[in-house]
Amino acid sequence: MELRTKEMITSMGLYALLVLIIYYVALSQAGTSFDVSRISAGLLLLAIVFTSMLGLNRSLVHEQDQGQLDALLLSPIDRPILFFGKAVGNFIFIGIVEVIITPLFYVIFMGNTDTSQMGPLWMVALALLLGSVGIAGVGTLLATMSVNTKGKDFVLAVIFIPLMFPLLLAVVTALNAVVLGNPDMTSVFWRFSAIAFGYDVITTAIAFALYEFILGV
Repeated sequence: MELRTKEMITSMGLYALLVLIIYYVALSQAGTSFDVSRISAGLLLLAIVFTSMLGLNRSLVHEQDQGQLDALLLSPIDRPILFFGKAVGNFIFIGIVEVIITPLFYVIFMGNTDTSQMGPLWMVALALLLGSVGIAGVGTLLATMSVNTKGKDFVLAVIFIPLMFPLLLAVVTALNAVVLGNPDMTSVFWRFSAIAFGYDVITTAIAFALYEFILGV
């Protein structure tokens, strides 16, 4: 349904654009001596995380309000398969937003900076991919846990950010190494990418195993 209406993609895209505008206003008075590239990795991932939390909530709210989630639970489908389907759907939406927001972020904030030392773009794409997998996997489980609570948006944020901290730190460090192009860029990138990959594998496997218990069936 989301793919047909494009409602969630539109909402996430507009929210990401608003975050970039807030960044621009906040940094507009920093002066020319301020090198935004030193914090660009953190700013970009922060925008992606905030936008992802919006999408994670909306991915289940529609199904719950329209009774589609109950229909899915009554169908002869293994509950972990439902997790896999929701996680893949969330991953696709997050990926689409990243494809939109990353070039805009580069043009707005790094268009006038020296990027000659920057690493290859495939490293940026790989780091964002590892981040997206973890956000989609863990986020799907946590969104399912919080969808029946009164303050679902607040509850998701409270449990999402602490659990995602190791992944966010690893991805930001890997991205920062690529953007700044330090002499030890390659070793730093692969070391923290391996940490992000390990986090993705472990947490996604745990979420997959716990999904049936979280649904309470």
